[in-house]
Amino acid sequence: MSDFTHMDEKGHVRMVDVSDKTPTDRVAVAQAKISMTSETFLKIMNNEVLKGNVLETARIAGIMAAKKTPDLIPMCHPINIGHVQVDFWPDEANNAIGITSSVRILDRTGVEMEALTAVSAAALTIYDMCKSHDRAMIISDICLKQKSGGKSGTFIRETD
Repeated sequence: MSDFTHMDEKGHVRMVDVSDKTPTDRVAVAQAKISMTSETFLKIMNNEVLKGNVLETARIAGIMAAKKTPDLIPMCHPINIGHVQVDFWPDEANNAIGITSSVRILDRTGVEMEALTAVSAAALTIYDMCKSHDRAMIISDICLKQKSGGKSGTFIRETD
């Protein structure tokens, strides 16, 4: 019925069976952006937010979220992630913070959802910690930047 891997021939939702796949080294990189007022941006950069260090808290949230992805996304496999990295790219000219995550595993299934979940949770944590200063913050540009490993091979996003 469908070429979507999470549906069977009758259209029923299913978890993909990865039992017969060969484990390979798999890496996924995702990005997000959060835009805010210049005042909020400076408070974050100068570590003046009363709730604490915003970026380090968001980094921890992103790492934790990557590890909890199967609890949030119904068809994701529980996996033993080898590495998660969450980084921030302050953009003072646009009062924004870029967020990237990289997730790595040696397994039978990819880590795209884990990388996407990491940047999403990091952005949401920044919002949560700063909402008393700026409720108009915008989270945007959540996407997969690249992935490697597995049967489908390498994907690299051509544009931001």
